[in-house]
Amino acid sequence: MEIKIDDNKTISEVQAEFSKHFPFLKLEFYKTEHQEGQGSTEKERIASNRTIGEVRSNHESGGLSIHGNQKVSTLESAFHDVYGLNVQVFRKSADVWLQTIKTDEWTLSEQNHTGEEHKI
Repeated sequence: MEIKIDDNKTISEVQAEFSKHFPFLKLEFYKTEHQEGQGSTEKERIASNRTIGEVRSNHESGGLSIHGNQKVSTLESAFHDVYGLNVQVFRKSADVWLQTIKTDEWTLSEQNHTGEEHKI
């Protein structure tokens, strides 16, 4: 899959496209980059109604290729390095969403499958 990233798209549009392919995962966007092995705080989270152009300094546009055998850490780095966006992948576990900080080396497919196994 490929998600088009441009300044006019809203965060919620990017989130919806991602979740359409990985229904047990979600993306959240943050003001600052998180350190490896660290989570992002709720107070740093950016509202999903904001546009991409409002929340980044690097205004590069293009398509971000995302596939199931891609590691979470690789995806998060691509958002940051190419588009100046700080994202964190979350995985559904029963009725809560968990940041994947301890499993960032898992692939998106592995994360999604684990989320599916832990649904209510």
